[in-house]
Amino acid sequence: MENMTFSPSVLTLNFGELTPVKYLYWVIAFMGYTMIMILNGVVIGTVWYHRSLHEPMYIFISVLCMNGLYGSSAFFPSLLVNLLQKNPSISYIACFIQIFGIHTYGACEMTILTSMAYDRYVSICDPLQYNRIMTPSVVLKLVLGAWLYPSTLIFILIILAVRLPLCGTNIVKIYCDNWSVLRLSCVDTSVNNVYGLIITAAVLGLPFLLICYSYIRIIRVCMKSSKDTKEKALQTCTPHFITIVNYLADLFFEITLFRFPLPNLPSELKAFISLQFLVVPPILNPVIYGLKMREIKSKVKQLLLGKQTKIQDKVTE
Repeated sequence: MENMTFSPSVLTLNFGELTPVKYLYWVIAFMGYTMIMILNGVVIGTVWYHRSLHEPMYIFISVLCMNGLYGSSAFFPSLLVNLLQKNPSISYIACFIQIFGIHTYGACEMTILTSMAYDRYVSICDPLQYNRIMTPSVVLKLVLGAWLYPSTLIFILIILAVRLPLCGTNIVKIYCDNWSVLRLSCVDTSVNNVYGLIITAAVLGLPFLLICYSYIRIIRVCMKSSKDTKEKALQTCTPHFITIVNYLADLFFEITLFRFPLPNLPSELKAFISLQFLVVPPILNPVIYGLKMREIKSKVKQLLLGKQTKIQDKVTE
């Protein structure tokens, strides 16, 4: 007898046995979300507030932090609500909204990092032409392209997923993603699977190759350059390189964890590992750029000390 297909109004999320410590997890999640909001907000506000930081490199950094806020906001509010629920769930519509948010966050993270790699490539490999190439209009086009290109592809992915009738309601993760919904369908998902591979190549594979090409060119130039040029390249490229490696590692664990399951792995540990690409980059990125980039670090201190001075002046008044 064939499974009966239907369009559920509510989908169940897999939080495992969290009842005894769910309030502790809620506090940790709330603190993590708050930390992400503060850290990224400080970097964005610093770049926006100081006109001396209105340069391509710092604009891309602030856009990367904005994407971290966007991705976190697609996940954490739902998590905080469901940690207080007896039966964690999400509505059918909200599930697809979350899929769009999380997938566009992941894809945009890679395209933004690619734009940053191009900026570093021009800065180091063609410094005399940097101001002519990286004009405000070019930076705007790169930022818009980094958002619109993956968002359009993900929107088509959502349309292909919405058309599928479902024969189940149990999401295997604590959040919705495209793979978790596809596995609930009783009809053929070949079109979705093929398009998913195309998107993976378009928003992960192609940007990765472009980043590798940029770094190969940068390394070649540095090998023939002076010590000062090498130190400058190392200073500006190290945070970017760490960000890329961290993001790809987190994404690799998220993609492979549930597709190649380890039966003896506790559900709580699975949930923690699957969340790394949603939690670690939004926390790590502003820390790396806020602490490692000398200009941002000094401006952050100026911004915070300036606010502290104003508060003290008001108190003395």
